[in-house]
Amino acid sequence: MDDASKLNRRSLLTRLLAGAGAVALSGCERLSETTWFPKVLGLGEKATYRIQRLVLPRKAMAQEFDVADLSPQFRSNGTAMPNNPAYAALAAGGFADYRLEVAGLVERPMSFSLADLRQLPSRAQITRHDCVEGWSAIGMWKGARLSALLEAVNLKPDARYVVFHCADPMEDDGSSPYYESIDLVDAFHPQTILAYELNGKPLPIQNGAPLRLRL
Repeated sequence: MDDASKLNRRSLLTRLLAGAGAVALSGCERLSETTWFPKVLGLGEKATYRIQRLVLPRKAMAQEFDVADLSPQFRSNGTAMPNNPAYAALAAGGFADYRLEVAGLVERPMSFSLADLRQLPSRAQITRHDCVEGWSAIGMWKGARLSALLEAVNLKPDARYVVFHCADPMEDDGSSPYYESIDLVDAFHPQTILAYELNGKPLPIQNGAPLRLRL
């Protein structure tokens, strides 16, 4: 087989593979629009979560480091400055008017100022952050134990997850605040904190000021 034939064959295979990938992707898109396929994925996610909890001890501790191990710089991961006018106004005032609103399946809905959060039992820890962007950094975090806050609001018996709504928007127009959730095993873990300090100083905006979940 001459070089021209090899190239033509390679080109054909490449196009076939690309075409197959496009078909697979369009098939996944159609499946995601059905009512049954997301439920199947949800069952798989729940099974994976249960297996994880069986394999890992409930209170396994992440490695902690010494002050000498601190990284010279802790990069911003995600948004350095949220596209959120309300957040910009809070930042301009040094977050003096910031409030953490806690509601939902709790007996005592509460609103916490930063001063209130600093009065809760706290924890300082030096841990490594591994970013999905391919970098890592070691920082010293200090903040209120999430377990102490949850005990203050008194969770209802049917509460299973804690949902966090952030200042970062998911849409370019600033709408749809980003959110994430964790289960109560992670929420009550001793290393899960609402950090308000990084390396002995108030949390910078680029690292999530005024408050960042660390777990």
